[in-house]
Amino acid sequence: MSESITPAISNRICQHMNEDHADAIVLYAKAYGSSPEAEAAEMIAIDSDGMDLSVKTETETLPIRITFDHQLANAEDAHHTLVDMLKQARKRG
Repeated sequence: MSESITPAISNRICQHMNEDHADAIVLYAKAYGSSPEAEAAEMIAIDSDGMDLSVKTETETLPIRITFDHQLANAEDAHHTLVDMLKQARKRG
């Protein structure tokens, strides 16, 4: 059984995404956060309903909430959902 998304799990996922997949977070902001002008983004938190990003544009930094299309069951579901969202964002161009 995979771990539920506790604050500690959220911190671990965010740290991994920010350190290893910063480009993916920018794509999330552009594709799902209605921020096509995003130049950089950081994942602040993730929970079973969505993720909170801090998105930088040329002129400002904005908080953005992206809601998932389903409630995440656990950390493994979060991984699969983030990967699927990235694949969809890349298809959108």
